[in-house]
Amino acid sequence: MTKTLIRPATPADAGTIVDLVKALAIYENEPLSSVKITPQDVLRDGFGEQRRFEALIAELDGAPVGFALFFHNYSTWEGRAGLFVEDLFVLERARGHGLGRQLITALAAIADARGCKRLDLNVLDWNPTREFYHRLGIRHLESWLPYRMVQPALAELGAQADPAWFPARPSRKI
Repeated sequence: MTKTLIRPATPADAGTIVDLVKALAIYENEPLSSVKITPQDVLRDGFGEQRRFEALIAELDGAPVGFALFFHNYSTWEGRAGLFVEDLFVLERARGHGLGRQLITALAAIADARGCKRLDLNVLDWNPTREFYHRLGIRHLESWLPYRMVQPALAELGAQADPAWFPARPSRKI
């Protein structure tokens, strides 16, 4: 009998989370060189003084085979926090056991228990899991287009901030 489990990630899962992010990159046809996260990053940002994210681990027969990494965002319209799912991934060999559904169900329970008004995530346009999300009642926001700024453009624009209200450059430890 196959046993599944969804549990909160612990510091001992840092390496596993990195491995699963790498597996996600392969699934998304991205080069492994694009994955910069290290176990030290996971420990600092997921379990350190200033937590920037939380994660759930999906297990199949006691082995980690998937994860969901999430953090709070904020809706000015709702005046309440939401939950943003950065990544949700299950290894191919573990698919078909309901782990993806269990992960998203756990995320919905967390969001609801914390008073969140919404759960947000992004899905690549070619990803077949889009239908899975639709079946769960997660809507595609067709009128919203994702935008992103990355380094070095981020630093270049930030350098133009008015020193009268932003006099000291913060540490770039992030």
